[in-house]
Amino acid sequence: MPTSKVYFSNLRASAKENLLSKLVRLMDSCGLEDIILPRGLVAIKLHFGEKGNTAFIRPLFIRPIVDRIKELGASPFLTDTNTLYAGTRGNSVSHLKTAIENGFAYSVVNAPLIIGDGMRGASYAEVKIGGEIIKTAYLGKEIVESDVLISVAHFKGHELTGFGGTIKNLGMGCASRKGKLDQHSGLSPKVKRKKCVGCGECVEHCAQNAISLNDKKAEIDPEKCVGCGECILICPNGAINVQWNADIPIFQKKLAEYTGAVLKGKQGKALFLNFLTNISPACDCYGHSDAPIVQDIGIMASTDPVAIDQASVDMVSRQNVADGSCLKDSKDQSGDIFRSVYPKIDWGIQLKHAQKMGLGSRKYELVII
Repeated sequence: MPTSKVYFSNLRASAKENLLSKLVRLMDSCGLEDIILPRGLVAIKLHFGEKGNTAFIRPLFIRPIVDRIKELGASPFLTDTNTLYAGTRGNSVSHLKTAIENGFAYSVVNAPLIIGDGMRGASYAEVKIGGEIIKTAYLGKEIVESDVLISVAHFKGHELTGFGGTIKNLGMGCASRKGKLDQHSGLSPKVKRKKCVGCGECVEHCAQNAISLNDKKAEIDPEKCVGCGECILICPNGAINVQWNADIPIFQKKLAEYTGAVLKGKQGKALFLNFLTNISPACDCYGHSDAPIVQDIGIMASTDPVAIDQASVDMVSRQNVADGSCLKDSKDQSGDIFRSVYPKIDWGIQLKHAQKMGLGSRKYELVII
């Protein structure tokens, strides 16, 4: 297996070079000039953050990315797709409103915002890949039709994949509503009645009305459930879980295969950034963000989506647990931060499957800039 280069910048800055300028140098080190097509439409895929969440990438970091792309003669736009779950990003109107309220206004980022799968997630392109599980992927049409793709991912924990980085940002983040349903199908949340106190939080947050209370206990209707997984983290008593050993490996493989679909036709025309800052234990899709589990580390960049995620998870697990985080104890015996947060999830499945597909290599050379 070949070794891929992953470029890394820590967060040190000085009067000679501030962090925003350093970010531009990081991208240029990856060969950004060869990736950007003059007069091309460049999709900058990021997560605008749910309303109430504070861990997402700050908009001021997006501005130099936009400006550098414009300097190279292309036309960038910021994009994400609509969500399955109940929240403030389920349709383009509320999604754009949330993005602007979170700071991604044109005056700040210097680029338009385009939701990649239309008003209600029905604007999609079918991409045939013939994967082990996924044969045809359903992706946001506007993202598929872009000439160049820049992934800007906030690296953090995730309740279904262990961590969320570039592969999560692309595989799930570029999927249309139909594509998200495709990936989540087969996930089977179960209620542990002994733990359920009938608080109704899961009922209130279920966008599909698949959960109800019966004798003060939650019940999930499998016919209505789409497997989005929001109820798992929403439950304050840990009463809802999926079949970890059966469901999660399949879900992670689907995620990797959707990433392959997103990158189809964009070989040599994609760049991936992981921001290892505000490393929260759960996804930015929630209307809150818990305290970071480790200190801020830096920013990574690569043209290999597998290598950058592997390098990022390795870097996080070399850190000490942050005081005041959900990890009250030190790292577990394996030295794996994300397994400490989600002990039942093997996050390596997504990387192993992506490598098997030829999307990249888990072997990497870390280049410090």
